[in-house]
Amino acid sequence: MSSHFAPTPHHDGSPLYVSTPAPALGDTVRVRVRVPEAFGPVLAVHTRSNPDREPRYAVATPVANVDGWEWWEAELQVENPVHGYRFLLSLADGSNVWLNATGLHRIETLDSEDFRIVAYPAAPDWAANAVMYQIFPDRFARSAAADARQPPEWAVPAGWSDEVVNVGPDTPRQFYGGDLAGIAEHLDHLVRLGVNLIYLTPVFPAQSNHRYDAQSFARVDPLLGGDEALAALVAAAHERGLRVIGDLTSNHSGDAHEWFRASHRTPGAPESEFYYWLDEAQERYVSWLGVPSLPKFNWNSDELRRRFIDGEGSVVAKWLKPPYSLDGWRIDVSNMTGRYLDEDLNEVVRRTARRTMLEANPDTILLGESTNDAASDFPGDAWHGAMTYANFTRPVWGWLSEPGRPAPGGIGMALGTIPSYSGEEVYAAHVRFTAAFPWRVRLHNMNALDTHDTPRFLTHARPGTVPVAFGLAVTLPGIPVVFAGDEFGLTGSDGEHSRTPIPWDSVDAAESTIDLYSRLIHLRTGHPALNSGGIRWLHAGTEVLVFVREAAEESVLVVAARGDFSVTLDPHAFAGNPVTLFGEVGAVLSPQGWTLSGSGPSFGAFALPGIALPHFADPGAVLALE
Repeated sequence: MSSHFAPTPHHDGSPLYVSTPAPALGDTVRVRVRVPEAFGPVLAVHTRSNPDREPRYAVATPVANVDGWEWWEAELQVENPVHGYRFLLSLADGSNVWLNATGLHRIETLDSEDFRIVAYPAAPDWAANAVMYQIFPDRFARSAAADARQPPEWAVPAGWSDEVVNVGPDTPRQFYGGDLAGIAEHLDHLVRLGVNLIYLTPVFPAQSNHRYDAQSFARVDPLLGGDEALAALVAAAHERGLRVIGDLTSNHSGDAHEWFRASHRTPGAPESEFYYWLDEAQERYVSWLGVPSLPKFNWNSDELRRRFIDGEGSVVAKWLKPPYSLDGWRIDVSNMTGRYLDEDLNEVVRRTARRTMLEANPDTILLGESTNDAASDFPGDAWHGAMTYANFTRPVWGWLSEPGRPAPGGIGMALGTIPSYSGEEVYAAHVRFTAAFPWRVRLHNMNALDTHDTPRFLTHARPGTVPVAFGLAVTLPGIPVVFAGDEFGLTGSDGEHSRTPIPWDSVDAAESTIDLYSRLIHLRTGHPALNSGGIRWLHAGTEVLVFVREAAEESVLVVAARGDFSVTLDPHAFAGNPVTLFGEVGAVLSPQGWTLSGSGPSFGAFALPGIALPHFADPGAVLALE
């Protein structure tokens, strides 16, 4: 079974289709839709918006005819911070079709599936070009200074080459002693890879190797080198063109946190309002998933907000300002933050945190962890992107993992085994879960094959599929993610086991894998269409996926296959002659169109010409309402 996608009307949020990516409320924005000649005569095109939940229509006019596609343009006024719109095409046979973020429909569509323009402050310009490298500080590298530090009482010291303990009470206590200076000593490795954004899991003092049970947010763990080491690492990274973001737990602290200790069993303490207590003596309390070491924050507290997220004196602001100058935050379990029983303060927390970030350092990014259907929390008001697994990680695993393998923990697979997906199902899942995000949020969602919370992708992968999987990570819209050690070919059976110390003495042995990752990362960073260009799917078959990323400067054709394939695309699927950028996929032109073929698994990318269009009309020049 396969799906050759005949060209159909198309729109996305990229600059080819939307004149202003970051409008202010009340601005006018011009939007375009392209209609293929093969689709048949279109008599009229309208946009349908829904400001204040009241439908409003605007007339579009033809503005260009390029390579077998007619382009129509209309004007919208952004009347709500998240302004939804769709297109209504009137056909020569008297029928109508709707085009929204999920595709073409003969019947009326849901408002929740509309395209969306966002008038909230946008992510920094650099974010769409980011390639992320995730570091678990205890396991990345030890500097010489680490040898002089006494392990804490909670720790079970381990040698750098010792096997990771992934089951049992010692799992969070196994301590390898990696530190921030050790990271700084290996920045050249990251530069060689081509990544440009480091994501550090928590660096605050705690009673575990993962540090998600913070004892304080006011200082960096001395075991990592303290405050000075963080400032030095960020400065060194900035000198090399790398940005650095930190990790905050806004849902909970550790039970050794100074705020919790001040209030546990102490009714009347100022910090008592920071947590949810289950008895008057403040003995029992609400915690993350019932884990006693992770008491849950109560965001009804104005004082908690002041200390943590609101204003220049808050935790959020402190570490974004000199001398630390972090470039943003990833927020742990952002989906749970502010939510308990009938209370939902998630929107208040995320918007307050982002407002503080804009005041402290506007050139920063805010990413939130939300592992499943994340879209409802990501309208573009605060979180710039999601650390989520539904739209990329799980579909790619389902397609490229060995069939019948036990389901790994940590990425929310169904019980039993890893689902076996066809390419058609990968496409369907990806469209389903990405359509609900505004385009600019989608550009900043994390395309992670694996993380510190999942098994390593390679552990269950079909032979030879790493280039296919990471090739998709760097070419689909979103921020590609390398979990430290993937480029060494490391494996791990679950999230704990994947937290492997980096084998720096094996760099030469891992040369081919490191080179593969570097080539794919540089493919991403070297081509603007892969950073912010639009996407059109051209084919989804059991064994192969084909899509094109398009921009004015250039386009990039992408082919990802897990098996042997031969696909002939419609003659108007794309324009120009493909020039190989990566891989060994064959491309032959015939009267039927371009035939792409090869042996799988394989990943290929081709350069294509950009799409030349007239400039958008001046706002207000053409506006018709019905």
